[in-house]
Amino acid sequence: MSARRSASARHLFASLRYNGLGIIAAFLFLAPLAWSVLVSFKPSVEARQPPLPPWPVGGFSVQSYENLAKYGAGIWTYTGNSLTVALATVVASVVVSLLAGYGFSRFHFPFKNVLFVLIISTVMIPFQSILTPLFLILTKLGLQNTLTGIVLVYVTLQLPFSIFMMRNAFDAVPKEIEDAARVDGASIFAVLYRIMLPLVLPGVVTVAIFAFLASWNEFLAALILLTDQNKYTLPVLMAAVRSGQFGTIDWGAVQSGVTLMMAPCLVLFLGLQRYYIRGLTAGAVK
Repeated sequence: MSARRSASARHLFASLRYNGLGIIAAFLFLAPLAWSVLVSFKPSVEARQPPLPPWPVGGFSVQSYENLAKYGAGIWTYTGNSLTVALATVVASVVVSLLAGYGFSRFHFPFKNVLFVLIISTVMIPFQSILTPLFLILTKLGLQNTLTGIVLVYVTLQLPFSIFMMRNAFDAVPKEIEDAARVDGASIFAVLYRIMLPLVLPGVVTVAIFAFLASWNEFLAALILLTDQNKYTLPVLMAAVRSGQFGTIDWGAVQSGVTLMMAPCLVLFLGLQRYYIRGLTAGAVK
């Protein structure tokens, strides 16, 4: 009995230790996010004061959000620009990487491996070093200072990782599943849409999430390639809010913008996180 009690006590101590470390780590990650949200609901005067306590002492207020809405062309204009750019980048990245990944995984053509390595090697090129050529190319094409040009730049930067991700996803699916569908008379696109797409859906979701986060939070390219204030995205707006007016900074408005930019990312990740733990071939077994 004593040995059993000792083993039970050790198990309880280990469980408390791991759970305690997990709670501490979660607190360290969530505390800055909670602080930003709470400060965004403070009145402007209170938001300039020392950060403790983090909650609004004088009551919750939406004054900071109202102040943020008055910047430039309005917060909804910049939010619409960011959503347009992010969603277009996601759609283009998913479609192109899905087709390219399927082609690299299933088809044989000359210099396939060389071309794939060449695509992946572009990841090693610093983005800042090609901003000037990108600016000149978009100017020649008449796409400089347009949301379309920004989307093309983001898609180009996102494709190497996306193609690599989708090729690995297709490689993980047994070829026998595809061969069985082809024997039944399914065309290539039918196999890709009806058979392969559900099996590589976790990879598609991963590509979509990375593309959304990268385009939603990107600042430098939008700052350089966009010159019309009405076409700015949220990161550029936040840089203007952070710089302040006449040497003063509205910290409440800054944290309100941080909260607005953070919300879609959290919703997207929490809504799609179940795809990360689902097996690639679970649907085929069923």
